[in-house]
Amino acid sequence: MSMFSDPFSSKFRLTRRCACGQHESEAAHAAAERAARLDDEARYSEVVASGLMRALFPVDAERRGFLKAVGASTAAAAVSTFFPLAAATEAFAQSTGPLEKKDLKVGFIPITCATPIIMAHPLGFYSKQGLNVDVVKTAGWAVVRDKTINKEYDAAHMLAAMPLAISLGLGSNPVPFAVAAIENINGQAITLASKHKGKTDPKSWKGMKFAIPFDYSMHNYLLRYYLAEHGIDPDTDVQLRSVPPPEMVANLRADNIDGFLAPDNICQRAVYDGVGFIHSLSKEMWDGHPCCAFAASKEFIASAPNTYAALLRAIVDATGYASKAGNRKSIAEAIAPAAYLNAPPIVLEQVLTGTYADGLGGIRKDPARVDFDPFPWESFAVWMLTQMKRWGQIKGDVDYAGVAKQVFLATDAARVMKDMGLTPPAATTKTFAVMGKPFDPAKPEDYVKSFAIKRG
Repeated sequence: MSMFSDPFSSKFRLTRRCACGQHESEAAHAAAERAARLDDEARYSEVVASGLMRALFPVDAERRGFLKAVGASTAAAAVSTFFPLAAATEAFAQSTGPLEKKDLKVGFIPITCATPIIMAHPLGFYSKQGLNVDVVKTAGWAVVRDKTINKEYDAAHMLAAMPLAISLGLGSNPVPFAVAAIENINGQAITLASKHKGKTDPKSWKGMKFAIPFDYSMHNYLLRYYLAEHGIDPDTDVQLRSVPPPEMVANLRADNIDGFLAPDNICQRAVYDGVGFIHSLSKEMWDGHPCCAFAASKEFIASAPNTYAALLRAIVDATGYASKAGNRKSIAEAIAPAAYLNAPPIVLEQVLTGTYADGLGGIRKDPARVDFDPFPWESFAVWMLTQMKRWGQIKGDVDYAGVAKQVFLATDAARVMKDMGLTPPAATTKTFAVMGKPFDPAKPEDYVKSFAIKRG
């Protein structure tokens, strides 16, 4: 359930469908219709009410049945009689205490996945919370990780798998990290060099070189998954190289790589520059998959809880703004300058609006190409851990549920709700399918063993 959907509407499912076909879900459809009349107070009210309704009715069908039986207005009134929604909304919208630190540095990689973190600076979402945030463009993911661990950054835009890896000591010394919010869902694509326009069948990709942004990334796991499902061993049949996203198009142009699975603005830039074409969107593999996250060390969260809460409110507010289709073009203009993404606004518009050139002479339309929904489901973390185990990044036994709960739920999502007197969602995990293969987060080890192509 999106934090920005109408919690008292029985008309819309909270699963990822839309009757009009123009939105990725009925919740997104509802949000688009209602966004124009939402002011700040209404946005905060919906975040609070959505959290409460998730807690009361973790099963979507039960929520809709209740609302159909009593009606939205009666349901809202009934909820308000035993839970002070107005007071909780005010608590969420206002600081819980004096800010321990007002001047902050937040690192980011120049990709559209970081849209809420970046746009919160030029559009004033940080300043509205009393924060003076310097968003710092950074060269690569290892640099983001190291600068955040070394406290040069107070918080950072990270790949969703990075806080898991950092907490487990994979690729660095173990440091407890938390995912405050998921920055974006979907928003990636497989892009091939123009010379490979005749090679649309993945079975013909043996011997090719592909770039991924980082070893601990959804990009890596989704590309490996996709290749393996087509009988291609990603470790022996192709070469995978870690390349910082800003350098991918240049490497494609120089013929150093044959393609990449990368953030959408990188893919669209390859099309814009005439050096590549979009083979497929990552949402075609798993619609609604997480990509990047807003992350911070648990030390920062514990030492500056009010500052952290203010940061979270700014990010949630920016995420809500970014989820509105009508704001996407203005956001593209806001994050296009050199200090942010350093990209032609038309490239960013194509990504954010979902109407884009595919590099094959066609124009595609998919409003759900990228979207923004901050709830950090534990099952997202469990799935990523299964892929770390599958490909040998994790050796030995894995406490899937324990690690997921530690990294994804020791965060703003649960912390802020508790501070407001809310009960965190009763359902912190959900099932989904990747390329048609169901994933049950309660049976992660069976899932890992089910794959024919894996390490170890």
